[in-house]
Amino acid sequence: MSKPRVFFDININGKPSGRMILELRPDIVPKTAENFRALCTGEKGLGKGGRPLHYKGSKFHRVIPGFMLQGGDFTRGNGTGGESIFGEKFDDENFDLRHTAPGILSMANAGPGTNGSQFFGLDVMEMIESKGSQSGKPSAEITISDCGQLLE
Repeated sequence: MSKPRVFFDININGKPSGRMILELRPDIVPKTAENFRALCTGEKGLGKGGRPLHYKGSKFHRVIPGFMLQGGDFTRGNGTGGESIFGEKFDDENFDLRHTAPGILSMANAGPGTNGSQFFGLDVMEMIESKGSQSGKPSAEITISDCGQLLE
């Protein structure tokens, strides 16, 4: 099974700041990987709330240096919203992968069966991390200016 790769082009305070490339694991979490991939491409159209099911234009609402970046709330932008391509939320698939090194991507949720569109991970983007704080509130607006799937 191939591992799709997706990208986020990042703006910090409106200025292009780099690209994040993420590899998804449909071999381990097929539903989660498809949800993330489709939210990167925006191919599923509008969600139940009438907003595009797309990460493009959404913000990183939580940045804690040395720990994580969290984003994906394209409905409210503050960590209290988000939606999956399967409806508002979907069930957990498994917990086989662990955060053993920088760059591991995970879905953020509020407990069992509450996966939507929010995600977190520690990535190579030190400039994003430098805009974080211990409380998690970014000191700059960090936006996904574009996103999609990289085709091999």
